[in-house]
Amino acid sequence: MAQAQNKTVENDGDVGAFIDSVEHDGRREDAKTLLEMFTRITGYEPKMWGGSIIGFGSYHYKYETGREGDMCRSGFSPRKQNMSLYVLSCTSEAKNKAKQTELLDKLGPHKRGKSCLYVTQLKKVDLDVLEELIAFDKAAMDEKYPV
Repeated sequence: MAQAQNKTVENDGDVGAFIDSVEHDGRREDAKTLLEMFTRITGYEPKMWGGSIIGFGSYHYKYETGREGDMCRSGFSPRKQNMSLYVLSCTSEAKNKAKQTELLDKLGPHKRGKSCLYVTQLKKVDLDVLEELIAFDKAAMDEKYPV
């Protein structure tokens, strides 16, 4: 049986043009801040993933079910409701949970999904803690999925 193809794949979309197209002024400025932050911390060049995710680096995953694919190691997306930050992938594993919880408790107002962190405005969170969280997730990804 053929595997379904991932809808979110790396492409040649223009990251700068995508950010410039974000309608909400505050979200657009936050995206520029995150672009600089992720590029500096991860060391990866930003790439578009699908139509709305700015990703940094990539890795290949394979689940026990046999499903496999490629995804960005970390990234963000300026959504209408909030900024979705993809920085909880490996930090949510049991061995990293205590450190993740410590950082998230100091971050400021946010919501979390399984691998996403949702922030409405960067000015409401501690950017130093956010940088530490991005770096922590990068280290965890590098350990689990060596480059």
